[in-house]
Amino acid sequence: MEHIPYETYVQSADYVRTQLDGFAPEIGIVCGSGLSSLADTLEGSITIVKYDSIPGFVRSTVEGHKGQLVFGMLSGKRVVCMQGRFHCYEGYTAQQATFPIRVLHLIGVKVLLVTNAAGGINANYEVGDVALIADHLSIPGIAGSNALIGPNIEEFGLRFTSISDLYTPRLRRIAAKVYLTHTHLREERGFRLHEGIYGWCYGPCFESRAELRALKTLGADLAGMSTVPEAIIAKHCGMEVLAMSLVTNKCVDRREPDTIEAVRAEIAGQEQEVVIEEFPHHEEVLAAAAARTGDIQEFV
Repeated sequence: MEHIPYETYVQSADYVRTQLDGFAPEIGIVCGSGLSSLADTLEGSITIVKYDSIPGFVRSTVEGHKGQLVFGMLSGKRVVCMQGRFHCYEGYTAQQATFPIRVLHLIGVKVLLVTNAAGGINANYEVGDVALIADHLSIPGIAGSNALIGPNIEEFGLRFTSISDLYTPRLRRIAAKVYLTHTHLREERGFRLHEGIYGWCYGPCFESRAELRALKTLGADLAGMSTVPEAIIAKHCGMEVLAMSLVTNKCVDRREPDTIEAVRAEIAGQEQEVVIEEFPHHEEVLAAAAARTGDIQEFV
């Protein structure tokens, strides 16, 4: 694994600053799949910096990820939106995938809002619901894939970082208060907010039935392919983190009937139960995100 030196992050941050005419963002928003329109909520003088012009940034290859930083104002706060993120499944190391987060830190970001599209493992979650992430279950992390592996860069943070409060409780309480006092979203738009555990899987294939049952047994409410590496790096840099998932599909974790017994019943002429299941696909993810875009913009 090739180590990215501190000087490379500084070079990237210095370039971004040259495009901003003194604008220093305090809040960063990572837009998940199909959620790039969050940047449309920004006001005032808008500045766009393309990823391919920034030293050290790799290229976003996933549909629904534009590949640019958008700077502007939101409710009186200086904000930068990442329209497009990098994933490890695109062939990037965890360090490459999280490179922009450290750059955001260097240009002034103190609070990071990370969004994603996720599959709902929890049976109470419906497509279109949003869940605040209270904690995560990092299967790749347990297996040895962590963005902090390698020489520690002390300019960013400590060698051993506690992540017990990674998803900042103060920010989750603010989000909960907004939801509970915003009757238009809840009663007229049918916007539902949960709080749950996010299961990070490497991707790019959606999880198998057995993997989903394992995640459920271990306490995960959601399954997705991003967010955790970015959140860990943000915490390492001293940022506060609020993360939330848009449920874009319901996970299929039902155990299939035993094939031998099914064929035995068929041979015996016994009636077979027919179960219709819908399996996830990326177009479904984008469509679900598009359907909730306006509500999420209002919530944010």
